Amino acid sequence: MSDIQREIFKKTQRYFLSPIQEYLDDHSITEIMINGPYEIYIEQKGKLIKTDKIFRSPNHLLAAARNIAQFVGKRITHEYSRIDCRLPDGSRAHIINAPAARNGLSIAIRKFGKDKMSVAKLVSFGSMTPAMAEFIQICILAEKNILVSGGTSSGKTSLLNAISEYLPNHERIIVLEDSSELQLKQEHVVYLEAQQADRYGKGGVTIGDLFQSCLRMRPDRIIIGEVRGGEALDMLQAMTSGHGGSMTTNHANTAGDALRRLETMALMSATELPLFAVRSQVSSAIDVVIQTLRFNDGTRRLLAITEVLGVDDKNNYIFNEIFKFKGEGESPEGKVLGKHVWTGQVPQFAEEVIGRGLKRYVKLTPRVFNLEPPATPGPPKAKLTV
Repeated sequence: MSDIQREIFKKTQRYFLSPIQEYLDDHSITEIMINGPYEIYIEQKGKLIKTDKIFRSPNHLLAAARNIAQFVGKRITHEYSRIDCRLPDGSRAHIINAPAARNGLSIAIRKFGKDKMSVAKLVSFGSMTPAMAEFIQICILAEKNILVSGGTSSGKTSLLNAISEYLPNHERIIVLEDSSELQLKQEHVVYLEAQQADRYGKGGVTIGDLFQSCLRMRPDRIIIGEVRGGEALDMLQAMTSGHGGSMTTNHANTAGDALRRLETMALMSATELPLFAVRSQVSSAIDVVIQTLRFNDGTRRLLAITEVLGVDDKNNYIFNEIFKFKGEGESPEGKVLGKHVWTGQVPQFAEEVIGRGLKRYVKLTPRVFNLEPPATPGPPKAKLTV
C-alpha cells in the first residue's frame, strides 16, 4: 500500500471512528471495546471504564467496521463475520458481526504505544528485575525456545516485543502472525501474515501454511505471535529440529497449563499421535516458560520464569522454577505489594553459559548460573573423635 493510500485510510477512519477518536489519540488508553453501537468501554491503566460515547446507529458502526476491514483488504459479509485486522497506526482490531454477536456488531481494538516497549522500560515499571532481564537475555543467546504465557491483556505481546531486542542482529528472523503486531528492531526480519479466503474459499493462507513456507526460507529463528491450532505440531517439530531460539505466546495461567494447551493444539493437527508422544515433543521443544499476569490493581508483571526439564516416568511435566513474584499483600490504596525473587534453583543449562562463550553477559546473576568463585577456604577444622 502506498503512502498516499495509507493517508487516505487514516482520514476516512477518523471520520468513521469519530465517536472513539479521542480514545484512539489518548496514549494512556490501551484497549477500546465496542459492544454494539450504544455501549463502549475502554481500558485505562489496567482498569475497565464504561464511556458515554455511542455510534449514531447500527449502520454507522457497520460502515466503520467495513472501513477498518477494507484497509487490510478484507470484507465483512454473512460468510465472514469474524475478522482480524489492524488500523493504519498498527493497532489490532477484531470484528465480529451479528448474529454471532448478540449485542450487535462488536469491535475490540488493542492499541500499541507510539514508543516501542523495551526491557529497560519493563524493569522501570517493576514488571521484572534487572536480574530477570539478564536471565532472559542469556536464554535467548543460548538459543533456548521460549513460550510467553498469560491471560488476556497480561502483556504477552509487549513482553515478546521487548525481549526480542536480545536477538542477535546478524540472524535471519521470520515472524508469523494472524494479524501483524510485532515490531522487531533487528535488520534482517521477514514478516508473514495470515490471509482470509475470498468469498469463493480461495486465497486463504493460515498460520500452518505460513509455517510450511517459513521452513523453506532458511530462518535462523522463528517468532510466532500466537499459536492457536494444529500448527502447534509444526512449530514443535521445527523447534526440535534445528530452529532453536524460537519464541511464541499462548493463553494460560501457569507453566503447566501453557504446555498442556500446546499439546491440545498439537493434537488438533491432521497427524494422529498418541498423547505421550505429543507430550514428549512439547517438553523437548519448550525450554523456558515466562508467565505474565495482570494483577487486580491493573499492573502487569512477570509472575514466574520456569525451566522445562522434560517428563517423568508417569509422563508428567517436570519444572524448575527460577524466578517468581512473591506477593506481600496490598497497600491501603489497593496496590499489590511484593517483589521478584530468585528461588535458589540453578537452570539445567547453566553449564552452557561457559560452553557457548556467554559468561561475559553474566553480571547480575552469577549465583543463578553457578559462576560465583568458591569461598576462600579457612583454617582446617579439628576432627571430632568419639
